[in-house]
Amino acid sequence: MSDPDLPEIAAPARVRASWRRSESYGVSLEHVEPAFSAALDTDCLFYDCGHQVLQDLYGTIANEPVSLMLADPDGFVLDRHCNDAAIARSLDRVHLAPGFTFAERSAGTNGLGLSLADRAPTLVRGEEHYCADLRGYTCAAVPVVDPRSGDLAGTVNLTTWSDRSSQLLLALAQAAAGATAALMLARAGGRAPGRALRGEVFHVVVATGTQDADPCVSACWRSAVSELGAALAAGRVAAVVGERGAGKATLAALARRRLTARARILHARAPAGDHVGAWLASWTPEIKAEDTCVVVSRIDTLPAWAADELAAVLAGHRHTRAQPQPFVLAARAFHAIPTPLAGLVDTVVEAPPLRHRTEDVLPLAQQIAGTERQRPIGFAPAAARALSAYHWPGNVAQLREVVRQAAARTDLVDARHLPPEVFTSGRAPLSRLEVVERDEIVRCLTEPGVSMVQAAQKLGIGRATIYRKITRYGITLPTR
Repeated sequence: MSDPDLPEIAAPARVRASWRRSESYGVSLEHVEPAFSAALDTDCLFYDCGHQVLQDLYGTIANEPVSLMLADPDGFVLDRHCNDAAIARSLDRVHLAPGFTFAERSAGTNGLGLSLADRAPTLVRGEEHYCADLRGYTCAAVPVVDPRSGDLAGTVNLTTWSDRSSQLLLALAQAAAGATAALMLARAGGRAPGRALRGEVFHVVVATGTQDADPCVSACWRSAVSELGAALAAGRVAAVVGERGAGKATLAALARRRLTARARILHARAPAGDHVGAWLASWTPEIKAEDTCVVVSRIDTLPAWAADELAAVLAGHRHTRAQPQPFVLAARAFHAIPTPLAGLVDTVVEAPPLRHRTEDVLPLAQQIAGTERQRPIGFAPAAARALSAYHWPGNVAQLREVVRQAAARTDLVDARHLPPEVFTSGRAPLSRLEVVERDEIVRCLTEPGVSMVQAAQKLGIGRATIYRKITRYGITLPTR
């Protein structure tokens, strides 16, 4: 593929890579023709917080020809603030407005799309835009990460005329993105991920049937393991897709272990953007080892340049081997896998979420507790019913954390040893005060022998009030 002619200015390497991708997508060099959707998700925490932040920011620069926008992870513009009539009319002509997507695949190189593709703060000036229609603008965009899940929530984009100073534009976008993430964290109850992901590489050599036996008995899980095992036996590139924490890497490891007497697995978990280069360099030379199954998880979080590099390494290595080597790419969904890597995939297998395999919850909990304490740990009937009835939005990862904390406190896990979240079915985020109130209600209700009347008395509220709050928070207590 020949590269399109870039402007004579010294375009950054990221911009040049984006131009090459834009050409491969078939984007027009002359006219921007973005896709449109009327089904925008504005009923989310990112939109609520970002809208408020942009409103406040725009109040301080209302006389400047700058448009402030929010876009979702697919590049669809959700919100736009612009009081300058000239730039607003101009943006409407190129469809940079709510409902249209400016992802690279749709609109070519632009600040909004490149910030999502590379998951990094981005400034694209005038002639650096791929489409001629956009070269009259300078765009600064910064991605926003959901502080609860670590997933990409969207991006904040600031656009002005290309002949105006852009020195402060990126700084303003970074400030707005940071304020949005901080407000999301505050409204989510102040709970952020415990650590910044820098990427990990695990080397595992396990004899079949020796350790970490699979406790899961559900038909959907066993079917997924068998399907993936068949793909690996044939040396295919497989994509394991599913929700975060569903056990995608575990599924890959189990499938591999059933094939050979000694299963060699290299598991590489993708890091945050700042650490991708070092992470790739640390393990990609090792894929040449014989009889090694390579599992790369969080593949959907890779910047576009890293996905290009990894795809070239994997494809090149497969073509030099007499026998095809199996690779597993784990992601939340197939459509989220970067295009160069998706093109290598032969088989797609879903890791079913824990809520669809209730019969696996207690066996998994018993295995997790036994591993934590190095001996069998019991579960009282009330605790077992509570664990099995909960919907587990965080899947096996959430179950593991809950069980570890409970098993560290007792030899027999009962309802009172479980966190309040296990007894609630509410999905809406709670404020910090609401979380405290809900937790105190559950704590009182799970005390041994405490009736509803006694719990209300302990809380200093009436019986009717405690029933209303139980309904409000979706609290469900197992029968004893």
